[in-house]
Amino acid sequence: MFGRLTLSAIPIDNVIILFAFVLAAVAAVAVIVPVLYFKKIPYLWREWITTVDHKKIGVMYIIVGLVMMFRGFFDGLMIRTQQVLADGPHSPHYLDALHGYIPPYHFDQIYSSHGTIMILFAVTPILTGLTNVIVPLQVGARDMAFPYLNAVSLWLTAMGAALVMVSLFVGDFSDAGWSGLIPLTELPFSPGVGVDYWIWAIQISSIGTTLNAVNMIATIVMMRAPGMTWFRLPVFTWTTLSTNIIGLTAFPVLGVALALLSADRYIGTHFFTAGQGGNLMLYTNLFWIWGHPEVYFLVLPAFGIFSEIIPTFSERPLFGYTTMVAATFAIAGIAWLVWLHHFFTMGAGPAVNTFFSVATMFVGVPTGVKVFNWVFTMYRGRLSFDTPMLWCIGGLFLLLAGGLTGMMLAMPAIDYTVHNSVFVVAHFHCMVLLIAYAIFGAVTYWFPKVFGMMLDERSGKLFFWTFSIGTILVFVAMFALGFMGETRRLDYEFDTHMLPLLIIQEVGIGFYSLSVLIFAWMLFVSIRDRKTRLEADPWGTARTLEWLTHTPVPFYNFAVTPQVNALDELDWRRRSGLDLSQPDRFGPIHMPSNTMVPFVIGIFAFGFGFGMIWRIWWMAGGSMLAIIAVVIARSFQRTPGYILKPADIAAMERRTTASGIIAEQPSRPPLVEAEVH
Repeated sequence: MFGRLTLSAIPIDNVIILFAFVLAAVAAVAVIVPVLYFKKIPYLWREWITTVDHKKIGVMYIIVGLVMMFRGFFDGLMIRTQQVLADGPHSPHYLDALHGYIPPYHFDQIYSSHGTIMILFAVTPILTGLTNVIVPLQVGARDMAFPYLNAVSLWLTAMGAALVMVSLFVGDFSDAGWSGLIPLTELPFSPGVGVDYWIWAIQISSIGTTLNAVNMIATIVMMRAPGMTWFRLPVFTWTTLSTNIIGLTAFPVLGVALALLSADRYIGTHFFTAGQGGNLMLYTNLFWIWGHPEVYFLVLPAFGIFSEIIPTFSERPLFGYTTMVAATFAIAGIAWLVWLHHFFTMGAGPAVNTFFSVATMFVGVPTGVKVFNWVFTMYRGRLSFDTPMLWCIGGLFLLLAGGLTGMMLAMPAIDYTVHNSVFVVAHFHCMVLLIAYAIFGAVTYWFPKVFGMMLDERSGKLFFWTFSIGTILVFVAMFALGFMGETRRLDYEFDTHMLPLLIIQEVGIGFYSLSVLIFAWMLFVSIRDRKTRLEADPWGTARTLEWLTHTPVPFYNFAVTPQVNALDELDWRRRSGLDLSQPDRFGPIHMPSNTMVPFVIGIFAFGFGFGMIWRIWWMAGGSMLAIIAVVIARSFQRTPGYILKPADIAAMERRTTASGIIAEQPSRPPLVEAEVH
């Protein structure tokens, strides 16, 4: 009845997992008890779980990503601590490990989950959340093109992340690396459920990402305000468009690769089993055809964030707007031509290697255009080094380090030498940390627009500097270790000459840990000392359309759909003396109604994934049938939404502090059939 699931699948005898369970339980109690004490369950259900508001959906995406980022960071902390303790043949041993404190099998799961979580369940949801919050505002829309579909995308992503978290306490996670190294993911080499957790968590969440890409493209193409021509779009919106074109075309490739792997594991096919006529390189090609465009799926929104923050704190328009847009799509196009550099060492031949080497180097051209444009924007600008600007400048240095080392690795001869060393890991982390810097800058920059309060500047800068010190210590040491020959994925390092650099990395991890505490303190201080009212543009120098509406943003976004007159609309209105003008009358606004259907679909998707992982066929089959039934049933429902009347809008415009994302929406009866037409 329960497939392969037994009580022995719960590792209660593992001290590390027991500690993680206690930590998770304490965190859950810290959240649940206040919710129950203040009787907020109806509020959470009405305003968040069943919402279709793009801003709240975006915030929930970010919350999921931050929770998973903390989990992924904890995995990284464990990896570095293990390597420090397990250096040299006479290194100490604790628990069941021969060296250090983590047994090899458990260590393999940790580095596999670290990569999977950070790329697919931390950075991707956070960037998706930021685009959900900001892009409809930047184009002057009331919401996403398909609000219901937006909520479905969120809950599918959240349930994929939930499967990863459950794997920590029930069963195991994959020990075949975040990329699913063939043939380790085949059933004879991984007969347990770890690879299945990896497959179904990614498969379910990637469906959500693909649906979100469709929604975002439709929103940008069809929902722009009057006057918002293509070349008045903010660069962040352009990068979001290019990113989601990549997402729409790349994630289905990943879905196919995982489906073929699932067929090998579940029904005995041999797509990737070399001994039975399959082809190992088929999987490697499919994965990296998705995997390298995925890198730019993450990097391009970061570039868009830089392009919004730098002009704001330079008090100048972005230099080279047209070339910036062209460079964005050049990068997105070249992203499809470079995947084979991930396996230069596998004997593709000099002609193939040369093509992909040149293509990889060519990415540096449009990227260089962007860097020069940002520098020229700052040149002779009136620079102010607020916290968002510090994150952008730090990100530019990481882009320089990651880009230059990427050019080195684009040469097959160099790549052949360092391919399996931590030099490659350091290079890749420079690019991922560039994205993290952009994320922290974006959260600081747009936080007041969403929540109606500024983040504490003093603790924000302290967060930046401690995080940056940790970055320098960890990854400068890692580059050096790569040149010294340290191999990737090691739970035990025999060479004691590497110990000083490993200790430096551990000190850097200590600074990272300190920065996490400062981040939490920043949120606490900001909430404690918040102002009750902010201007529409609390920075005073923002340039784009989202800063025109109230702070915090009302649930209807704009009381009157804005007429766009220039590229930097808010800056144009400020110079024309129109930034404070208010409409003298309002029209009715149609708003979508909340629905529980996306959340229900998400719950059944989790049930399907869990059932497939443990071979509980009645659970998997019943959940899939339930999803189909719910989707069909909803197709017969009329969901016309409701109308905000002009008098209500005028009242809420006078009382803007009560209409933000953290406040309740007014209760409205749905439209009747006659009103729909």
